Amino acid sequence: MEPIETGAPLDFESRLRRSQGRAGRKHVASAKVTGAEYSQLQVAAQRDGKALSEWAREVLLREARRSPRDPLFTEIVATRMLLNLVLQHIACGELMTAEMFSDMLTKVRTTKHKQALELMEQYATNDPKEI
Repeated sequence: MEPIETGAPLDFESRLRRSQGRAGRKHVASAKVTGAEYSQLQVAAQRDGKALSEWAREVLLREARRSPRDPLFTEIVATRMLLNLVLQHIACGELMTAEMFSDMLTKVRTTKHKQALELMEQYATNDPKEI
């Protein structure tokens, strides 16, 4: 599969303007990809209106700087925990008091980060346990 062209190469003035105000970059981080993968990367870079090298640099640095404590994932885990706790009482035909519900919220709030990290580790290691 042929790589997708990103357009005309930048002229000297455009290259100079693009590099003003940033530290010199001397090191290369590269990866071998298939033709199909290269095309996918080109399309993604074009979608953001960037050269492939700039787009790849941003993606690599964003991932390197990303915290394992993803707030959105943590809140999804917390919602799942709360739902399971509440449904457990409903499924057993138990009456839930306001105090019980408040205690559940406290339990979720205090354990959601640990639960989210453990779940993320299971995804990362392909742990066969039910996720």
